[in-house]
Amino acid sequence: MAGKVTLVGAGPGDPGLLTVKGRRALENAEVVVFDRLVGPQILALIPETARTIDVGKEASRHLIPQEQINEILLREGQAGHQVVRLKGGDPFVFGRGGEELEVLSQGGVDFEVIPGVTSAIAAAAYGGIPVTHRNFSSSLHIITGRAKRGQDPVIDYEALVRSGGTLVFLMSVSAAPKIVQGLLAAGMDPDTPAAMVENGTLPNQRRCDAVLRTLPQRAAEMGIHSPALMIVGGVCSLGPELCWYERLPLHGRRALVSRPKNRAGTLADRLRELGADVWEYPCIATEPVTPCPEMEEALRQIQEYQWLAFTSSTGVEVFWTCLRGLGLDARALGGVKLAAIGSATAGALEACGLSADLVPAVYDAAHLGAALAERASGRVLLLRAEEGSPALTEQLEKRGRPYRDIAIYRTQYSNPRSEQLRQALEAGELDYVTFTSASTVKGFVSATGADVDYSGIVGLCIGEQTAAEARKYGIPVKIAAEATIDALASLAAQS
Repeated sequence: MAGKVTLVGAGPGDPGLLTVKGRRALENAEVVVFDRLVGPQILALIPETARTIDVGKEASRHLIPQEQINEILLREGQAGHQVVRLKGGDPFVFGRGGEELEVLSQGGVDFEVIPGVTSAIAAAAYGGIPVTHRNFSSSLHIITGRAKRGQDPVIDYEALVRSGGTLVFLMSVSAAPKIVQGLLAAGMDPDTPAAMVENGTLPNQRRCDAVLRTLPQRAAEMGIHSPALMIVGGVCSLGPELCWYERLPLHGRRALVSRPKNRAGTLADRLRELGADVWEYPCIATEPVTPCPEMEEALRQIQEYQWLAFTSSTGVEVFWTCLRGLGLDARALGGVKLAAIGSATAGALEACGLSADLVPAVYDAAHLGAALAERASGRVLLLRAEEGSPALTEQLEKRGRPYRDIAIYRTQYSNPRSEQLRQALEAGELDYVTFTSASTVKGFVSATGADVDYSGIVGLCIGEQTAAEARKYGIPVKIAAEATIDALASLAAQS
């Protein structure tokens, strides 16, 4: 198979701004060559089977020279690999993408370009600055603040001033004093509104507002550093009024999501929508009990049970896989009634074409057990985790309801002790940790060491039982209004 190199613009940082086509190319890559400005959430989309090559470059410190990057792309393409060259922003907006394609073209390697969202527009937009506005500017000019090593950028300041348009200078932090000097010397009003946006579109974004003559000093006072862009023009006066992103309730806050890797996405996405910097650190993993002769026997004799109850989406998935493996489907359940501990578990049943007959008003084991005990007159089959809450079976036993409790999956701590996580806690770099079960609390404590001081974080808990486990370790807690991911995200927004 012939090799091919696809230049993909990763966008300015927010993973939601990666294009659909770019994501598809990334997921099909055999080799990924990536830059420093590509965020970890986008790098997480790279398939495990792909080989990665980090060629990240920083201002004044090139990890790998551009000429060598060109050689890497040429070599991998000529070797027949499907290569993605992943670049921050757009590869053709001061991304040196054209230089790379020239080498590939001369070397006979097929290539494609998937444009990305450029920070020149996106970072300004996240800073509340429209780059064009009928009352201020009808043109946009994007200029690089960096030139070849040892040289100053060649900029026609007089032409820029005459244009009357919005000026966006990329890679301009260190060059800001010279840029301002050049614009002033060309006759620009020193009181022209100006701004810098640092880490645009990311949760740690900061905007520096000033007028042209004071912008370098103000940026230095704030400690603005790369990556940042500089914007000059009347549109900058709108920033304080229109800056929607920095007003999000969790902007500047860091939250750790402790759910299993295959369950973390929905909660992590909701927190990011609220502006949080999300650290996905799965503290537990689930593993089906395989083989599970007890479950197989119970499913073959399922008509002996009046109720079949589930306490998690994982339990539903393991059950359904086993049922189909036995050559059975939903028809085998006949008149058996189905109970789910909460809306997410009920949703997992619906994905299998099944409807829950019972979902308790409060989504926890005790209330599920009480509701079952009230309604059941025959045997109840419980398919759940190996360490299921005794609160469920206690309720059934109180009412003398017969049941069979089968462990169909195990919960394991999925991460070893992490010095990185421990150090983040000790340095006060975490604001919230989300807990969706008592086992996620135990996994989190196992990863950090129980001797850590947890008083500086807030444990956002999905229910009282989870909160009780967190309190054992001195973790301050807040409890969601109901045991749902949406309620947990709302709790974070209100905290």
